[in-house]
Amino acid sequence: MGPKSRDPSDVELLAALIHCGSGNDSATTLATRLLERFGGLRPLLQADEAAIRAERGIGAARTAIIRSIPELARRFFEEALTVGEAIRSPSDTEAFLLARMRHLQHELFCCLYLDNRHRVLRFDEMFRGTIDGTSVYPREVVKEALQVNAAAVILAHNHPSGVAEPSQADERITKRLKSALELVDIRLLDHLIVGDGQTTSLAARGIL
Repeated sequence: MGPKSRDPSDVELLAALIHCGSGNDSATTLATRLLERFGGLRPLLQADEAAIRAERGIGAARTAIIRSIPELARRFFEEALTVGEAIRSPSDTEAFLLARMRHLQHELFCCLYLDNRHRVLRFDEMFRGTIDGTSVYPREVVKEALQVNAAAVILAHNHPSGVAEPSQADERITKRLKSALELVDIRLLDHLIVGDGQTTSLAARGIL
């Protein structure tokens, strides 16, 4: 039995994408310098175009590659929840929501509408707020659910602080939305709080 393979490091992955350095710099040297300069992979991927291009050895082509990585990841996880397909597992939903929401600096409240077989009907970004919070209107959630003929709904919103712990306000709006949806025979399956690399299920907490 051969040695167990290891996962590639951030440097190795980035070097593979940008292929080669500039002048005497190797791809590994350039990738190492970028990660050190920006303080890691995530800050690099969130940096603006001008900051990336200012680095020695990084031109328009490599900047475009680096800037495209988050969008590719978002699309990859989005395909885990294709319209018309049933949700395969809670982990698919969590991965999708993390890819869509964990990097946001503002609060975003979203709804995932499902039919009676838990097939995805639509994913809507309903309410956008600031880092201090957002206003959520149950009437609008119910209106959209009826429009797509949903039988069930999963709610989600992010905490820009990165902490996925539900607040008292989160619990209150969850109960209000559950009551509003029950009036039209639509089930609220869960409300997921998205933090930095983790999610918290209010259903698992017994709040629903």
